[in-house]
Amino acid sequence: MGILKVIEWKDDSRDVIVHKYFINKRDFITKGSMLIVRDSQAAIFADKGKMADVFLPGTYKLDTNNVPLLTTLMSWKYGFESPFKSDIYYVNTKQFTNCKWGTINPIMIRDKDFGPIRVRGFGSYAYRVSDPYIFMQELSGTNSSFETNDINEWLRSIIVTGITDTIAESAIPVLDMAANLIELGEIVKKALAPDLEKIGIELTKFNFENFSLPEQIEKVLDKTTELGMMRGSMDVYTQMAQADALRDAAKNPGMAGGMMGAGIGLGIGSNMGRVFGSTMAQTHAKTVKCSSCGAIVKEGAKFCPECGKAMQKLCPKCNKPVKEGAKFCSECGASLLPTCPKCNAKLNVGAKFCPECGEKL
Repeated sequence: MGILKVIEWKDDSRDVIVHKYFINKRDFITKGSMLIVRDSQAAIFADKGKMADVFLPGTYKLDTNNVPLLTTLMSWKYGFESPFKSDIYYVNTKQFTNCKWGTINPIMIRDKDFGPIRVRGFGSYAYRVSDPYIFMQELSGTNSSFETNDINEWLRSIIVTGITDTIAESAIPVLDMAANLIELGEIVKKALAPDLEKIGIELTKFNFENFSLPEQIEKVLDKTTELGMMRGSMDVYTQMAQADALRDAAKNPGMAGGMMGAGIGLGIGSNMGRVFGSTMAQTHAKTVKCSSCGAIVKEGAKFCPECGKAMQKLCPKCNKPVKEGAKFCSECGASLLPTCPKCNAKLNVGAKFCPECGEKL
């Protein structure tokens, strides 16, 4: 009969979660045997498939005091005296990282901007065994070995289900999801915690690496962005298009081409003259908007040159019409008094010099 003096598992693997300690038929455990549990490990004694005592990292000299459950299971009336055999399982409690997840099928959500829409996502997660006893009872059982491959597919299915529910309940607009991937990851991690706790697992990290929209939606967004960029410079784009047309017409031989080129040239010259003349005038003169038609009008004009209506003074803050000579806006209360161009101090109507800095007005 052999006596096991030292019991330990020198883990050199990356993906083993549960390892059953091998005991020869000739070997026995006896009082005084040494049990070594390394960092990121837990050891569990079992008798005939029933989980008994759990040992956390440390070195233990086995006796009746530290195997009370095993003593009860084996019906030792007088304590731990004679050699015995027992199943010993080591559980790896380190983090298992860089586990991948992805949505096999698109997730259907209801977005306030686009209505029902399908989205896809993928990323990574990390987990560890938080309660070895529950994990052995619920998942591993008495298997001699239990690896990450035995659980990863199942974990992925739970995670994707949790993602679907979480995204649907988060009420985050689709257009804002890409900017809130970290927040979404924390929401999913928190939402999955109760279910994983029931099987002795903790999700230590959850990452969204990408979040994609349907191709049709992406095309619409690209077009919207393009139009938004062009809207502020439409006159410039028009002039560029006309310049291209002039260049092409000038290449056309013959009288018709020459006349066409001349006509287009006159049109372009006239248009560009108006555009750049207007731009230069606006650059050097202060302008206001007509309250009736919105046309740009030189400040101080009494009538709009576009619609012919009398110009009304507008509040610079809320853009509401105000009475001539009023010092404050009746809508928002903003001051209507002129300000000094140098020190920005409030001026009295008709003042020729700034009372603060003396600037000539």
